[in-house]
Amino acid sequence: MHDFDERPQHGRRIDIGSLEAFDRFAAQAGSMRGWRIQDVDLRERGAELERLDGSGALLLGADLPAGAKERLVGQGALVFDDVPEVPFNAYRSTLYTPDDLVAGIDDGYPSSFDARVYAWSRTRYRDIANTLAAALHDHSIDDALADWVEGKVIVGIMGGHALRRDSPEYRQAAHLAHGLARSGRVVATGGGPGAMEAGNLGARAVGCSSDELDAAIDELAAVPSFKGSIPEWIDSARRVAARVGDGVSLGIPTWHYGDEPPNSFATSIAKYFQNSVREDILLRVANGGVVVLPGGGGTVQEVFQDACENSYAEDGAWAPLVLLGTRFWTETLPAWPLLQAVMRERPGAAGIACVETPADAVAAIAAFEPGARASGL
Repeated sequence: MHDFDERPQHGRRIDIGSLEAFDRFAAQAGSMRGWRIQDVDLRERGAELERLDGSGALLLGADLPAGAKERLVGQGALVFDDVPEVPFNAYRSTLYTPDDLVAGIDDGYPSSFDARVYAWSRTRYRDIANTLAAALHDHSIDDALADWVEGKVIVGIMGGHALRRDSPEYRQAAHLAHGLARSGRVVATGGGPGAMEAGNLGARAVGCSSDELDAAIDELAAVPSFKGSIPEWIDSARRVAARVGDGVSLGIPTWHYGDEPPNSFATSIAKYFQNSVREDILLRVANGGVVVLPGGGGTVQEVFQDACENSYAEDGAWAPLVLLGTRFWTETLPAWPLLQAVMRERPGAAGIACVETPADAVAAIAAFEPGARASGL
């Protein structure tokens, strides 16, 4: 894993996303030419900034001491201030955590960071300045996510958002993710409720036994759905998350579905404004394959969006696509026969499967050589 400030540098470009990185480079430099400083609080670094020549530097959303901006701009630096009157940081240099998104929830869910950003997106997003701010935010999330995925074998879990915590399907999704995490894979989901929450829960509980995971699910089932009780739904998840461990997983939700709260079990969250970008990214990061649980139209779309990429992939460049639930995918929504037809005589046909149990799905994913398909970020 590479942090933003540790990304390999190209020529004179130096990406700096933390105060520690700034101090490291400032200690051995006299110029900031080629530096890209993003979302760093430099208010206590006045002396260093006075010593360094700012010509050729780019500062995005950096907090500066009094007078520093004028001096740097005069030397030839480009300085972009925080975007005013928006409830988020357009130049964010890291992914979100669950706590970041629910900050302020003690005063009610509408007061949380997540709910306030969603409300802003519904009422002010059409203004050109706000559209630009949202685009800058999503670009910054892209940048942070590219660092996060580096070196990881990631398996995507797709499935319906409406799964209740007290359903057998929720338990199945959690045990699927648990098995994938125990096999050394990193789980990625859409970051929301239902099958997505179950997937992030199972991955977070990688250090727990199956019985302990079942106990956690039983506790969550006391608040089976977020509908009508979002604070209680979040509180119950946060209590369980604190107990089951901190196994790494990724959530990629969107404010397009802001009425659905993000789940509290993903350890890192790449939340986007643009849903189309988010859907593409979720499949692209899944270099270790995708497992699809029963779902609705959005889930079916994801099946064939991934199949499209695999159908054109050369031998060795595809990743497995596994449908979990044979009756559902052959009768209820018979995507399996069509998927077989799409992949016929393609190299990636060797990687598709329709299986009945989470253990079967884990085995199908584990048979794939990790990392054969690049993430594309």
